[in-house]
Amino acid sequence: MKLVSFEFQNRSSYGVVVDHVVKDLESMKSKLGQDLQQVLLNGNLTKIEQLDLSNMPEIELDEIRYLPVIASPNKTLCIGINYATHVKETGRDMPVYPMIFTRFADTQVAHEQAIIRPTISHKLDFEGELAVVIGKTARHVAAKDALDYVAGYSCYNDGSVRDWQKHTIQFVPGKNFPSTGGFGPFLVTTSDIPDPQKLHLTTRLNGEVMQDTDTDDMIFSVEKLIEYCSTFTELAPGDVIVSGTTGGVGAFRQPPVWMKPGDVVEVEISEIGILRNTIVDEEQK
Repeated sequence: MKLVSFEFQNRSSYGVVVDHVVKDLESMKSKLGQDLQQVLLNGNLTKIEQLDLSNMPEIELDEIRYLPVIASPNKTLCIGINYATHVKETGRDMPVYPMIFTRFADTQVAHEQAIIRPTISHKLDFEGELAVVIGKTARHVAAKDALDYVAGYSCYNDGSVRDWQKHTIQFVPGKNFPSTGGFGPFLVTTSDIPDPQKLHLTTRLNGEVMQDTDTDDMIFSVEKLIEYCSTFTELAPGDVIVSGTTGGVGAFRQPPVWMKPGDVVEVEISEIGILRNTIVDEEQK
């Protein structure tokens, strides 16, 4: 099942994507939840899967304004240096434990919305990643059981302001400029993606392929990430784990490639779709 968060006619809603239309679940909010995060918190994802959608109102996808899949996650945990190809291009040693940093909710933008290049730096880089959305409370979860706690998957562009990222080994400043993280377009549930390590990820900048990999190149699989993260914190429904990027980022190209106003960046993951964002400059105040 493919779900989308969106705005239409000045109201926010969510629905099920069928072909090129959205089956709008506005009328079901009182029973399911006001947004997808609340649907997950209420444990109602299965109820959506069981709905008869035949009489639900339909909206063409090209008529909606996309919202981030989960607009305000309580936790967004991002994984650094989690693909062997990316470790190689950075010259780092292979990690023993996952490298984790956080993203704030106000850094997120949706599919077809603009990623903003900040005035303070022009070293804005792309990172195509698989986002894992947690579906039920997870604490001390063993890897073998970890996928049972996943609601579904989406695309993420972990836009990175590289010079600010290097101010600290924790990465947080360079990863939290407003409107730098693309998230969407859809949440595809685990019924359609039983194995997240069998997906293909491609990042394109102005149509040119910059990153191209299979998710089985992850050093720490989705299962291992959930096991590790659920050990040091309780993962709640709607929390997001952004699972890391592969080789080919702009910072390690010769010469470096930075995103600039007018650029179009796309993150495509098989079985999920294409996350597309344009780049604009931050407005002067």
